[in-house]
Amino acid sequence: MIRKLMICASALLPVTGLAATAAPAFAAEDGGNAELARLSDAFVASQLGYDPTLSYISGLPAPDHRRWADRSPAAILAFRREQDAMLQRLNAIDANTLSATDRRSYALLKEQLESENQARVCKSELWTVSHMDGWQLAAVRIAQAQPVATAAERAQALERWAALPAAIDREIANLRIGLAQDYSAARSVVARVVKQVDGLATAPIDKSPFMSPAQRSEDAAFKAAYRAVIADKVVPALARYRDYLKTEYLPRARTALGVAANPNGASCYQASLRLNTTLNRTAQQVHDIGAAAVARNAAVATDLGEKMFGTRDLGEIVKRVNSAPDNIFGSEEELVAYSRVAVARALAKTPPLFRSMPQQEVLVEPFREFMRGSGASSHYEIQTDPAKPAYYRIGSENWKTETRGGAELTAVHEAYPGHHMQLAFAQTLPQTPLSKISFNSAYIEGWARYSEMLAEEAGMYESRYTPISRRVWPARGMVADPGLHVLGWSREKTIAYLAETGRFGPVEAEDMVDRMASLPGQLTAYDSGGLEIMALREEAKKALGDKFDLRDFHQAVLGAGIVPLGELRTQIERWIAETRSRGL
Repeated sequence: MIRKLMICASALLPVTGLAATAAPAFAAEDGGNAELARLSDAFVASQLGYDPTLSYISGLPAPDHRRWADRSPAAILAFRREQDAMLQRLNAIDANTLSATDRRSYALLKEQLESENQARVCKSELWTVSHMDGWQLAAVRIAQAQPVATAAERAQALERWAALPAAIDREIANLRIGLAQDYSAARSVVARVVKQVDGLATAPIDKSPFMSPAQRSEDAAFKAAYRAVIADKVVPALARYRDYLKTEYLPRARTALGVAANPNGASCYQASLRLNTTLNRTAQQVHDIGAAAVARNAAVATDLGEKMFGTRDLGEIVKRVNSAPDNIFGSEEELVAYSRVAVARALAKTPPLFRSMPQQEVLVEPFREFMRGSGASSHYEIQTDPAKPAYYRIGSENWKTETRGGAELTAVHEAYPGHHMQLAFAQTLPQTPLSKISFNSAYIEGWARYSEMLAEEAGMYESRYTPISRRVWPARGMVADPGLHVLGWSREKTIAYLAETGRFGPVEAEDMVDRMASLPGQLTAYDSGGLEIMALREEAKKALGDKFDLRDFHQAVLGAGIVPLGELRTQIERWIAETRSRGL
């Protein structure tokens, strides 16, 4: 899983009047569409102008380092008016007249503007309480990225962190509005956030993850002033938010996990599918496509299990895989060490699969203390400075139920040739500001899912059980996520379905269900994207025959950065046609 760094990952809400303060220009290419260039420039500027912390995940220059995103109703309303005007301008451009580069920019803008417009029905700003991508997690990452090298930057750091209590109070106010309108997060998710925020509020000040700016500075006066801000302002605000959730919000939060329990919940889920997958599929269509993929995977896993164990009972195969003495860990430290070796082994075998490799390092580290036991998933943390390492954060406290096969799969998913390969490589590309600030889960998670298959082909797995484990989990998110949210699945049914895979013990299955409750639609993105990339590869191999080169295919997939799946298909079809024409 990729975690984006922002004060609230569920909504990027720029506001009118801030665009002039930020963002490098998006210059039109020679012969390019000038209106599209102006619109792209305005979009990027509005995003960074509203939330300067987006610079820390995009690599774009920040207009300043002193503000948080404004989540007030007035700011949201202003953004929606600005967004509507941008979409109207975009729709006036004839996409058929654009160059290939401009068509890609057009697709990026159209997908973001249309999908965020559709998602308004969710009113997510009124019920965003999340242990997966809530503001409390983003704030920790922002603390790590907050620049303090100059006197001006240190002054801005003090201003930003002194203002965090007001931003927290705004979150509380929004949640109160949501409750009054019958919007809420799932109760089990709220309990997990209470645990996380309590960990942040009660941590010794000098060990608080928010102290990173002071720890990175040699300015004694700044260190003292910053410490006072965290101790006297931020910690009380954290405690206030925790207490609000625990005493006022939790008793009124919805007991149902599915977003369908909120007003307009079915429409919200449809919009969430679009946001996460960039596709216009219904929940039932996603469910059915996933079920078909699960059946195909199960058939292969059964064949492999029969050869290994002499039985075609998939449940028995999974049980034997998970209980095999050479597939389990003896300690948390062993899991972390094994994962580091798995990443190193994958790195050594990755270069032959690509035309070029990024040089940025990725480190494997356990969760920070406040996240342990909160149900958060292992994840990749972006680092936009290629001279500094990115991180694969591993939920190693669950070592007793993790397997070597499962650990290998997660390692390649998060590092090589998965998230780190794709995202570090993207930083080496000559990207536009628009492409740098554009994200979608289907492309990012789809590539990481595809990488799990690629790793098996390239011999990156050491455990003999990994090929079975690799096939029992994929695509089940496409089945279970719409099942939980809109197709009437209970918590118990969803947990049972997840448990069939053997990838989750009882605790991890509970974690996964609450993750789905927290992020409607997100779990469908992995295989929506992964199945599309695999399908495109097969189409390319069929069309090109002996001219097909896997390295060139990967270059075509990764070479334009993150794009919607529809645009990815257009890119690959264009690459196929160009490759065929060169061979004639």
